[in-house]
Amino acid sequence: MRHRHLACVAAILAASIAGSAAEAHDPHRGVQAGGSSPATAAEVPFLEENAAVMDRMMAGMDVAPTGDLDADFTAMMIPHHQGAIDMAVAYLRYGTNPQLRRLAQEIVVEQQQEIAAMRLAVGQPLPPSAPVPTQPAAGSPAEPAATPPAAPIAASAHQHDHGSDAAPASPAVARH
Repeated sequence: MRHRHLACVAAILAASIAGSAAEAHDPHRGVQAGGSSPATAAEVPFLEENAAVMDRMMAGMDVAPTGDLDADFTAMMIPHHQGAIDMAVAYLRYGTNPQLRRLAQEIVVEQQQEIAAMRLAVGQPLPPSAPVPTQPAAGSPAEPAATPPAAPIAASAHQHDHGSDAAPASPAVARH
């Protein structure tokens, strides 16, 4: 249930970011017909990053059918999931709401797990592990959000019981 909830929230977050990303192509424009205000200087790097993420995701999902439904499905879904990760990472670079930051961390972990599961299901190798960059790029005019660091993702995403032969519960089941 929690996994479905997070997927729905991720979809809503992605949709709202997508709307913002569309405006990022021209972040300096004036008040829109719908009443939205122009992007502030602090928002521009976030909006530009999300516009690039959306462009990359959409291009990655444009897959020509190969005749192998499983391969085609994963070829489209992996860039989709990577796009969600990239959007969440962008939010972690610039966002300040502690609840949204925690949700963005969960999106990163869960989408990485789903990408790994899809790759394994079709016999693809897993990519090497790497830390998730959450700070603005060097030389970026934006400063990182002035909030305390969020809780580490790995600590909350995995529960280990080294004294038992039982298989560990999946993170979606282990959390309440």
